[in-house]
Amino acid sequence: MENVKFGNTGLSVSRICLGAMTYGSPKWRDWVLDEEASRPFIKRALEAGINFFDTADMYSLGASEEVLGRALGEYASSREQIVVATKVFNPMGSSPNEAGLSRKHIMHAIDNSLKRLGMDYVDVYQIHRFDPTTPIEETIEALHDVVKAGKARYVGASSMYAWQFAKYLHVARSMGKIRFVSMQNHYNLVYREEEREMMPFCRDEGIAVIPWSPLARGFLAGNRRRQDKGDTTRAQSDDFAHMMYYQESDFAVVDKVSEIAARRGVSNAQVALAWLLHQPGVTAPIVGASKPHHLEDAISAAALKLDEGDLRELARPYTPHRVLGHR
Repeated sequence: MENVKFGNTGLSVSRICLGAMTYGSPKWRDWVLDEEASRPFIKRALEAGINFFDTADMYSLGASEEVLGRALGEYASSREQIVVATKVFNPMGSSPNEAGLSRKHIMHAIDNSLKRLGMDYVDVYQIHRFDPTTPIEETIEALHDVVKAGKARYVGASSMYAWQFAKYLHVARSMGKIRFVSMQNHYNLVYREEEREMMPFCRDEGIAVIPWSPLARGFLAGNRRRQDKGDTTRAQSDDFAHMMYYQESDFAVVDKVSEIAARRGVSNAQVALAWLLHQPGVTAPIVGASKPHHLEDAISAAALKLDEGDLRELARPYTPHRVLGHR
């Protein structure tokens, strides 16, 4: 597994990041694996050279962090070997101060995440979304203090408009505070709106890009259907995916992925992930895996080289989408 620098930092990460939203408790989402079923994926990722793991406090309402932390504690040879990222913003309780990016919530949230992970620090602490209700200065100051307290090494952000991310970077710079080093955005072959502003902005600023949903929540695997969504539990029950994908041009993209995959003798997932890895500025897609072949496809995709003709063919069927994934 190749390792690359994490944007304009000295941190090195594997070209594939294992996302832990799939691990935790099926009580949260029926497609989530419980702890016993999750652990083999984390172990296999480490064996394959994946050193980068991403989770969030809201995944399975904390259980994802617990499962990931226990597995890494057992399977990783040392804390120095692994890079762990988590996120803050979404509600973790019913009271108004248990969500958002206020100083109060951030300070509670980082301590709770570290307790669940069983770690002294996370490598990347990310704001999960833009918070229009909290002054940017307050959020920046709190994140700066989290890093200075040794509870995180770096800070990053997730899905928002490029102008919002630019404001965070500008305010941090003007205050002389910690700088965001990464953007976890919604980017894949059937959703490429990030190419308009966010991707060029991140390249210009030296920001690491770690796309979520690189397979469009499984849509690019080629097993979804227009008429009844598909056969898997997630295909049937993932209302978020039904809202974001499934337009006619999305199926045209999948048809092209299937054509090239058949020609290459590989899976759709390998082709779709390889396309993303070929895009300028992409550091490490965040891959979810609930079946062994999901992880093996991701590992193989890191070594799959597509030529210019393949890249042109894959890009051609795309049509613009409304902005998706910022909420």
